[in-house]
Amino acid sequence: MKLSWQKGLERIRGRLGRYGSVLLVLAAGVLLLLLPLGGGGAEAAPEGAAVQEEDFSLEEFEEKLGETLSQIQGAGETQVVLSLDRSSRQVLAQDTQQGADGEESASTVTLGRGSAQQEVVPLQTVAPRFRGALVVCAGGDDPQVRLQVTQAVSALTGLGSDRISVCPRQK
Repeated sequence: MKLSWQKGLERIRGRLGRYGSVLLVLAAGVLLLLLPLGGGGAEAAPEGAAVQEEDFSLEEFEEKLGETLSQIQGAGETQVVLSLDRSSRQVLAQDTQQGADGEESASTVTLGRGSAQQEVVPLQTVAPRFRGALVVCAGGDDPQVRLQVTQAVSALTGLGSDRISVCPRQK
């Protein structure tokens, strides 16, 4: 004896006939359209989330990048200056509640860590966005060194080569 839902399924399958595969593909497409994309989601904070500036030291990053670039053959002593469009930040979890009168109130979610210790709950960390880079190095007049330095800075900062300037150090 077949169950009633199996009879219903067989009835639907019979009516769909040769168009069942097409409808299945359409349903999968609609489902994919409803899913959020991961590429551009880091720009804005999700709804119901607070934003907190994170400790990002631009000076330390510039120093470390300069030390690393000076290891490139022919680059020599290197100094890096970066400019930021936006500093790094954390998106914090928020609890939104709607009152009886329709008013919404939001509060940052925290976790208790023992006696009188509270920690916020981060949802995501948004990396800093760089505007441009200037690299001054002893080998800045050599095209091969300029290319390698430009590629390295691009890989580490996400900047395009049109936003990276490599100049020779004054002699």
